[in-house]
Amino acid sequence: MLALMTAGSVFFPGLFVLSKQTLKHLMGWSEGDAVIVSTRLVSSVQAVMASSAGCIIASSCRDVMEDRHWLTDAYILFATPYFAYDIFAMFLCYWHKLRVKGHEEEGSAGSMRAAAAGYLRRELLMVLHHVFMVAFCFPASLLWRQGKGDFFQGVLFLAELSTPSVCLGKVLIQYKKQRSLLHRVNGGLMLLTFFGCRVALFPYLYYAYGRYASIPVYTVPLVAPWQCNLGAALLWPLQLYWFTLICRGALRQFAAGRSNSPPQTFKGDLDGCSTPSNCCMSHQDGGTDRR
Repeated sequence: MLALMTAGSVFFPGLFVLSKQTLKHLMGWSEGDAVIVSTRLVSSVQAVMASSAGCIIASSCRDVMEDRHWLTDAYILFATPYFAYDIFAMFLCYWHKLRVKGHEEEGSAGSMRAAAAGYLRRELLMVLHHVFMVAFCFPASLLWRQGKGDFFQGVLFLAELSTPSVCLGKVLIQYKKQRSLLHRVNGGLMLLTFFGCRVALFPYLYYAYGRYASIPVYTVPLVAPWQCNLGAALLWPLQLYWFTLICRGALRQFAAGRSNSPPQTFKGDLDGCSTPSNCCMSHQDGGTDRR
């Protein structure tokens, strides 16, 4: 257990530092650009790893409650440090954005303490989401479910499928490529993956358990563990909220394209360095800037 958590604690920050130094010294990028792009890269790598683990686990479990796969607990332990790292990485993104001319926010520039306060005000939902993942979803996924429901945990890992497209979209916006074909294609992919892997995820989990137990889906919350219902009640509204922001941005860009005016970005549209991520539910689950 400790070895896997230590490995995760070294891997994610280490990949961030390696990427940042590579972009600075080999590509000649500024510190700020290297930090922001490296943060997106680490989020995307974590998303690919989580999604791959989820595919392997879900496809290997025929009995959705009793079948087990060693990768389930292993990846939970390995990935948990990522959420602590990502809170700091999101702050670094915010800090460097403040230092870019035209992006300073009143009362935030000038001191690290003021910047931290501004960061918490702006990214409070994302920070709380990450804290919830560590404080609640980690014990729920690893301990409270008592070895049952690896299938559901694997499906929850698939929520990360939307993260690479979210991160790529932010990089394209950062470099003012909103009018490019890549940005439009990526935006469509982001809408589809976010809806399928995050918005529709929770109803599917309840449906899957109802089919397993041969009970109507509307009765599943009555028999599901309280941790499952609590996790869904707290995490699903966040996914719906973030999805409305994505849809709003897509509609705004579509309208801007029809009027041939430069597309504008809404700074609240998923403006964290990463997006919501895997959590509990076997029991059950779940990421801006990220998200």
